[in-house]
Amino acid sequence: MSLPHASSGDLINARPLGEHLKESVSTALIKTSHLEIMRLVLPTGKSMPEHKVAGEVTILCIEGVIELQAHHKTQILLPGDMVYLAGGEPHALRAREDASVMLTILLHQA
Repeated sequence: MSLPHASSGDLINARPLGEHLKESVSTALIKTSHLEIMRLVLPTGKSMPEHKVAGEVTILCIEGVIELQAHHKTQILLPGDMVYLAGGEPHALRAREDASVMLTILLHQA
């Protein structure tokens, strides 16, 4: 069973989860042949091991504190901070405190 994604014109709530953050899970919001947007929820200490994707990526910290490793350095993302990564750039994430981020991936056409 596939999860429903937003369609063109649908309203998507991207506000901070606040007190609901702890019981929330990561969700794919939009997926088309060219674009994927996800809300990634990471509890304190949870990490996403180093990986890379073919398409360009943006990571927007909505709430909490995220540690990003990319380009041979570590950066701390606070609410409102955003990072762009070129396609194929290895990166890893770790939550320093309960956090949610908006992850956008530009998908390559086949």
